[in-house]
Amino acid sequence: MAGPKIRLFTEQDLAEGRAVDLSEHAHYLSAVMRQAAGAEVLLFNGRDGEWRAELTDAAKRRAAAQCLDQTLPQSLPPDLDLIFAPIKKARTDFIVEKATELGVRRIQPVFTRFTNSERVRLDKLRAHCIEAAEQCGGLHVPELFEPEPLDRLLDGWGGDRRLMFCDERMDGLAADAALRAAGGGPWAVLIGPEGGFTEDESSRLSALPFVTKVGLGPRILRADTAAVAAITLWQATLGDW
Repeated sequence: MAGPKIRLFTEQDLAEGRAVDLSEHAHYLSAVMRQAAGAEVLLFNGRDGEWRAELTDAAKRRAAAQCLDQTLPQSLPPDLDLIFAPIKKARTDFIVEKATELGVRRIQPVFTRFTNSERVRLDKLRAHCIEAAEQCGGLHVPELFEPEPLDRLLDGWGGDRRLMFCDERMDGLAADAALRAAGGGPWAVLIGPEGGFTEDESSRLSALPFVTKVGLGPRILRADTAAVAAITLWQATLGDW
């Protein structure tokens, strides 16, 4: 017998028998999905795994459910961050959605010399991350950080996290070998803006000891395509694929 089709993210704790207020989803549940008390949904919060729950209320402005049993234990994607320069709104939305689907833990927007979008709405981006996780069966919603200049981010870089610098001037023939040579552990992927990195930015990145330069193939990719390609390359080489 097929399980519940509706899957929702909540900030509340989940455990057997726990009542969960779903009023933020009331319109969706009652008016869009035509659900009533007694229907079952799946809930997750990024901490307690996925739970099957029964709706105890499904009105126009209020909804609630009671957790029945855990359907999936909590798991996390590999320790991978995405660092990217924001671009046009719809394409930035695309980047965070696909990063969530492909499996990153954190997302950090950065401002570079050629970044052409200075306004970043983290609340909107988080909503896109949540929707992607709901629809794709994910148990983790990436943490989003306030944008900051690339130079400041590099100045404060610490720990043993390596940085995969996607340089459009390199081909991608040895990218997987370069990643394997650098080794596992925590990583971040850096994607530049539509205009690429300046010579100064590229030179600084190339000189940093924690940076591994890779190419993404013989063709120049748009920033949103490059983000998907880079995460895919890392996941297939060092990740959990």
